[in-house]
Amino acid sequence: MSDPPRVWRAQSRESEDIARLLIAFREWNGSHTPSAEAMHASVCRLLEDPGTEFLLGACADEAVPCGVCQLRFRHSVWTSSEDCWIEDLFIAGAARRRGVGRALLQLALQRAIARGALRVELDTNETNTAAIALYESVGFSAKSKAHAAHPGRDVFMGRRL
Repeated sequence: MSDPPRVWRAQSRESEDIARLLIAFREWNGSHTPSAEAMHASVCRLLEDPGTEFLLGACADEAVPCGVCQLRFRHSVWTSSEDCWIEDLFIAGAARRRGVGRALLQLALQRAIARGALRVELDTNETNTAAIALYESVGFSAKSKAHAAHPGRDVFMGRRL
């Protein structure tokens, strides 16, 4: 059995690794925007934002990070506490199925608890069955709002401006 992956809260000196992994995620999603420079500038800006945390992960036998998780925190009037939004979770192709994603999610949950969050949410494409299976395996479901009067799945919606 191999050693477990290493995961940690990223520091500002790791902005290039974060941006590199987010650019790989951007390309995996079939996009070429924002530019690499804009992505790195955004990462640097968010590293200074107390409502944002980046987590990095590496396979046990490798030094270079192969996974990234972006957490966003905000106060919720509905829980009177912090909410945590997993903005991004990406594992580079060669490192998938080696436990890095699960380890990053577990650290994300620990960070949310440490910050007093009562709810952690995320979104993913319904065709991304591998991601859905991973999220469900650590307790996520399509029903985090818990409104007894309105049973059914939560639906993530958006609009471009």
